[in-house]
Amino acid sequence: MDRSAYLGQGKDKAMDGATPAAKQGDFTGAKLIVFIGDQIVALRRDDTPGIPYPDMLDFPGGGREDGETPATCALREAREEIGLALSEDQIVWSNRLDRDGQISWFFVVHLPAGAEARIVFGNEGRGWSLMDPAEFIARDDAIPHFRDQLAQYLGHRDRKNRDEAGSSRQ
Repeated sequence: MDRSAYLGQGKDKAMDGATPAAKQGDFTGAKLIVFIGDQIVALRRDDTPGIPYPDMLDFPGGGREDGETPATCALREAREEIGLALSEDQIVWSNRLDRDGQISWFFVVHLPAGAEARIVFGNEGRGWSLMDPAEFIARDDAIPHFRDQLAQYLGHRDRKNRDEAGSSRQ
């Protein structure tokens, strides 16, 4: 069963957290937004009848397994789906999303340009590509609340960069 199905129903209520140490509690699954250079890894979902968001653009991630933390879940799924062994200390942002009581987590990691050579696509989905984040957000074939999470992260990153630039001029 594709437990990532639980990530896509109901109304959004996001709670921004800057680190994975944010209150985690119960959750159904987690997604990892992987930046490689200035692009993101986008997966194309299977087009199997009955799955949520068939043939749409997705991020690595999926359903929680027993005892996992949100970060552990997202990192395991990334290893299974795109073959990248990443660590929790590489996570630069986390966000808890409550959609009608279904809690999911979104995380972000940044890898250097060229890291796509390490990707080994797993057996879920139709393929992967590198994509400009603005393109993902603009695409009608990207999962809508995933577009929102990416946009929220980009806003957070831009605010942080402005704040750091302002404090370095003082």
